[in-house]
Amino acid sequence: MISDIEAAILGLLCERSQYGYDLDRTIDERGMRNWTRIGFSSIYYVLKRLEKSGLINSGLEAVEGKPSRRNYTITDSGRAAMKHKIVSVLSDCPKQVSHFDIGLANINLLSRPEAVDCLHKHIESLDERAQFLEHHIAETKGRADPYRITMLFELPLVQLESERECIKKFIARIEQGERV
Repeated sequence: MISDIEAAILGLLCERSQYGYDLDRTIDERGMRNWTRIGFSSIYYVLKRLEKSGLINSGLEAVEGKPSRRNYTITDSGRAAMKHKIVSVLSDCPKQVSHFDIGLANINLLSRPEAVDCLHKHIESLDERAQFLEHHIAETKGRADPYRITMLFELPLVQLESERECIKKFIARIEQGERV
């Protein structure tokens, strides 16, 4: 099965053929780095891997007054692999692993004030992340993007809000002297 990064790039190529630079610009415009780990330098590496796997084709195109550019197009095999990936990830709810869980599992090693301080800092971090997501939601609405693009920011925002409320309850329990 294709990786998440490969799926992100294939998904863009399902929309239209693109150059590597165009892919990077689209990734930036849509805020895709918010939900996928894809750096500029990894785009070309992934494109080569996808082409080697027969999931995309490429060809050089002349551009007047500029060097030739390589244009990437998805193949039928690429569309099939992408469809299989979509069905798989939308149908399953895998276990979520977070480094925050390590802290929660061992929070008893901190004093109550230390624990509360750390959790308040975590809430501050959640609030900063929420502001970032809200900004991107407003941007997507301003561009009239399809709702699926907005949903990529709304879902993590709802999850952050839920986490924030849960942590606030946990702080209250710690401050009430409950055993952690």
